[in-house]
Amino acid sequence: MKKTFSNYGIKLSSVFCNLFGHHYAVSKKVTLHIKEYKCIHCNKQVTTDVSGNLSALTPEMRDINDTLENLYQKRHRATQQVA
Repeated sequence: MKKTFSNYGIKLSSVFCNLFGHHYAVSKKVTLHIKEYKCIHCNKQVTTDVSGNLSALTPEMRDINDTLENLYQKRHRATQQVA
């Protein structure tokens, strides 16, 4: 597990992200075009929106992504059975 040193309540990892920017890794593939990302340093979570930009992963966006993932999986299961 990665250790973070803190001084007066400020985490070193968040300072790193403030100076150099976040380093996002894919944490979940919702569809082919929509993914959820998580910063490997500060654990900030973002997702791609309709226009392809990164936006904060709010509880509302998480629900939308879960619903979209369910619809996407159902559709692809139906097309595989027909084909």
